[in-house]
Amino acid sequence: MRGLTRNSILCVIGPEERMPKVKRSEERVSATRPVRLERGTGITRNVSASGVFFETNVDYAPGSEISFAIELDGPQGKMMFRCKGQIVRVEHRDGKVGVAAKIVDSTLESAC
Repeated sequence: MRGLTRNSILCVIGPEERMPKVKRSEERVSATRPVRLERGTGITRNVSASGVFFETNVDYAPGSEISFAIELDGPQGKMMFRCKGQIVRVEHRDGKVGVAAKIVDSTLESAC
């Protein structure tokens, strides 16, 4: 990730609830942030420096590429964490689609 560290991402996400680390290379935090997708919107459920899990109404296929942006509140105002990734898991439950994606490339920029 270009110039972004695990701590910089976790700091910008805001109030967090650390999740138990289970066979993961990066620490995850529970976070509910808006996600902009190419084909709709969603809401994050947890985020790490290397991946994200979000819920949406849009169906995706494991193994496919995805571009998305997570809206963050930074010290200078709204920020967009723009990512390209690969979908590693899709879950269908309660009328929602849960998507786990590995972040392959990302940038953090002002939303203005």
